Amino acid sequence: MHKIKLLLHACCAPCLIGTLSRLSPVYEPVIFFYNPNIHPKKEYEIRKKQVVSFCRMKGLKFIEGFYDVKAWFDSVSKIPNFKDEPEGGLRCSECFRLRLEETAKKAKELGFKFFTTTLTLGANKNAELINRLGVEVAERYSLFFIQADFKKRGAYLFSIEQSKKLGIYRQSYCGCVYSLKRNIESPKL
Repeated sequence: MHKIKLLLHACCAPCLIGTLSRLSPVYEPVIFFYNPNIHPKKEYEIRKKQVVSFCRMKGLKFIEGFYDVKAWFDSVSKIPNFKDEPEGGLRCSECFRLRLEETAKKAKELGFKFFTTTLTLGANKNAELINRLGVEVAERYSLFFIQADFKKRGAYLFSIEQSKKLGIYRQSYCGCVYSLKRNIESPKL
């Protein structure tokens, strides 16, 4: 069967593992790592290294987007009181939009017709919102966004199991400085 080429935005290796378990039968993904939200830079490098390592293991092509922290701050600072937004609030919506927009630009530049993101695999990520934003962005670029809630049908648990089995780093916070701060202030036990 001929597989459909797809640009897949990856936020981290664990989410990539679970998402690929759902996409691989139909799609041939190229992995795009664009995450200027991840703070600090050391954390960004750890997550990137894990994605690169997993891509090598699976024979997947990896593309890194520019780590543009200023673009991320400029984007989320459009939201009033963005520093005080709760996890999953308007700041997160703007962060999703920025990363989906950049993924669509890259997909268009490279001649892909389809793109999607691993973001919906996150246990606390609003798949309905991410899918709506993905479709909006796709329409602006005359592309197709593959809508899914990748955490469903066991993919989230599969990602946890496989990450442990493969020794892949699993982060304890979303990535941005504000989720890190909240994680430090009230760590999960």
